[in-house]
Amino acid sequence: MTADRPMIATAPRRLLAVIMAAFAALISGAVMFAVPAGAAIDDIATDCTPDASTTCVSPIVLDENRDPVPGVEVSIAGEEFEAVVTTTGEGPVSVEVPQRGTYTLTVNTDTLPDDTHADPTERELSAQTGATARGAFTIGRGPAPDPDASETETETGAPADDPGAEGAEGLVEEDVSVSGLPSFGQVWQQVGSGLRFGLLLALASVGLSLIFGTTGISSFSHGEQVVIGAMGGFILINQLGLPVWVAALLIVVIGGLTGLLQDAAIWRPLRRRGTPAAQLMLVTIGLSLALQYALQWRESGSMRIITTNPVPTTIAGITLSRASWISMAVALVVIIGIALLLTKTRIGRAIRAVADNRALASATGIDPDAVVRIVWVSATALAALAGLLIGISFGSFTWNLGVQLLLLMFAAVTLGGLGTAYGALVGSILIGLVVELAGLVIPSDVRYATALLILILVLLIRPQGILGSRERIG
Repeated sequence: MTADRPMIATAPRRLLAVIMAAFAALISGAVMFAVPAGAAIDDIATDCTPDASTTCVSPIVLDENRDPVPGVEVSIAGEEFEAVVTTTGEGPVSVEVPQRGTYTLTVNTDTLPDDTHADPTERELSAQTGATARGAFTIGRGPAPDPDASETETETGAPADDPGAEGAEGLVEEDVSVSGLPSFGQVWQQVGSGLRFGLLLALASVGLSLIFGTTGISSFSHGEQVVIGAMGGFILINQLGLPVWVAALLIVVIGGLTGLLQDAAIWRPLRRRGTPAAQLMLVTIGLSLALQYALQWRESGSMRIITTNPVPTTIAGITLSRASWISMAVALVVIIGIALLLTKTRIGRAIRAVADNRALASATGIDPDAVVRIVWVSATALAALAGLLIGISFGSFTWNLGVQLLLLMFAAVTLGGLGTAYGALVGSILIGLVVELAGLVIPSDVRYATALLILILVLLIRPQGILGSRERIG
């Protein structure tokens, strides 16, 4: 691993990468995840603010210009619950429902403006505790289309644990051309969503790549380090009321301390015993399971770090929540800082030296154990920060977010080049773009499998990854 000179990949590593990618592609459909939709909601009479015990449902009615349509009645029906809300021109309205579950939203067509229609007129969505499930309807000019014609469905009530769905920006996903193909605006919106997903994924993946580069371990517990950061944000911000920036600093410190503790209690003793990398990888799997159960014991439901409704912000024609733009900026600055550290500082050169040749680095006076300890601390701190930003940007998360992210993190670092920091960034951006753009043309449930299929194809053509180098033998 180097920041400016990729690490040489060995044949066993290439084989492991292909096997890992194939395994990820086979089971990715079972671990799809999405983020609840979000939109700005003004302080009006029907406003519902989700918290740890509150579940909200919000119907959204927009015209062809994406502006709210006032005066439209929408009924909300669920188990032992039924209500009718009337939209306003100030923004979406929301109501509190008694429990999480499936709710049906139906537009009263008699209340639509003259010479307009809603397509469709009914939606089902899944409401989660601690989040607002939103169902969007677009009002078009002219008579309603033939009911026998094919309809394009857009998920607007995705479960709160699915980071692939969109918040306020998700409303743009319904902008479909007359031919049924995605419009330029929709594609451009998904490019922005892909960049957001890719940058946040890269922030977590860089640490995973650094660990592999210096130790040769594929850390399967790295996903739980992401959840530790998100869970820390939930406790510090939501429950204790700390400012976001204060909580972010504390979470980075806490994440780094978990890495230091792990290295002192587990990895350093095992390294001194000469434990093979394959056995160390099994230890990471056991640690991952232990952390999962601990996190589930702490909180098993959907958690929302910031309970206020997100504010949509449009930049360069891409609408994301303000929290998303800030998270992207923070992730980009941190990643650039990592690149500068690896290329411009003594510790960065020491990390690269240990990754390239541990014995030679030790012979030149570098302490490999100290370098590895720094890598573990840095990697877990970055993962914790990534978890906080993901939880804030995508609205909410669950205890098993780490398992769901792990496959894509492995895909990113393998696609970019095992053990390369820059490769993790490039691979993450590509994974983010492919995942979001694929959702425009294929069912949302299988779009992650598409990204992993591309990973397998790339590895068959270039096993060392995009930025990896072939091993020179002899």
